[in-house]
Amino acid sequence: MDKLLWMHCFVRAVETGSFSAVARELGIGQPNVSRHIASLEKTLSTRLLHRSTRHMVATPEGQRYYTQARQALDVIAEAEADARGLQHPHGLLRVTCTPSLGTEKIIGALPNFLAQYPDVEIDLRLNDGYVDLVAEGIDVALRGGVLKDSALRARRIGTSERICVATTAYLERHGTPVLPADLLQHQCLVYTLMASSGGWPFKNGEVAVAGRLRLNSLEGIRRAVLEDVGIGYLPSWMVAEQLRSGQLRAVLSDHAGPPSPLNAVYPTQTMVPRRATVFIDFIAALFAATPGLNGAAIV
Repeated sequence: MDKLLWMHCFVRAVETGSFSAVARELGIGQPNVSRHIASLEKTLSTRLLHRSTRHMVATPEGQRYYTQARQALDVIAEAEADARGLQHPHGLLRVTCTPSLGTEKIIGALPNFLAQYPDVEIDLRLNDGYVDLVAEGIDVALRGGVLKDSALRARRIGTSERICVATTAYLERHGTPVLPADLLQHQCLVYTLMASSGGWPFKNGEVAVAGRLRLNSLEGIRRAVLEDVGIGYLPSWMVAEQLRSGQLRAVLSDHAGPPSPLNAVYPTQTMVPRRATVFIDFIAALFAATPGLNGAAIV
């Protein structure tokens, strides 16, 4: 029982970043939290946390231990809930998705989710790059494209189509492309994190576009398009408002490639906690009602 308490103190210290927050949560006093974690480190014969007067961060060993300890505590909590006949989502849910999807669609919906599940906390990480779900203890990642990692499972929660967009001012100066090959004569805003390394997929194949500006952010590309810099290839849901207002125009719509699946992804080797399943259900319902994410074309 002592080791479970030590483990709980350590896990919550990592999640809150504060011994005092853990002490308030458990009602045991800050010196006790520090002593419990020190006892855990002594038992494991390794340092789990680097501590200073201002900062606290998990060591590499501590991060690995945290991932496994978090899973173990989740299993215990779920087992106790099942034994009591409870199906009550609770605890910290770690979610990752792209900054564009997070800021445009997810964050605005979170108040409803948090109101519906008052005992769930969310740690939302917005990241355009690759995230190792197991190493970072992520419960759910929202990702586009076909799942390739066999260590992960996925549930399709929507689809995302990409379209070419530009401002009227840019098209008046440089002309409107009629065929995908015409893009070779234009300034195309290249997304550097795109798996195909600059190739834009269309119905009849990819076009290896190029341009003087390359960005690693879809939001950055949208802003550059709005500044008349060039043509962008963006998720339709991301530019729906600008298309409606006339700030942007869609081009080459008749040549658009098929929409890409959007998945909720989670590790295979861990039990999916109840808080994760209800979150996935919530996001799937949200996307089902969102043009551009539900298979309904915007243009």
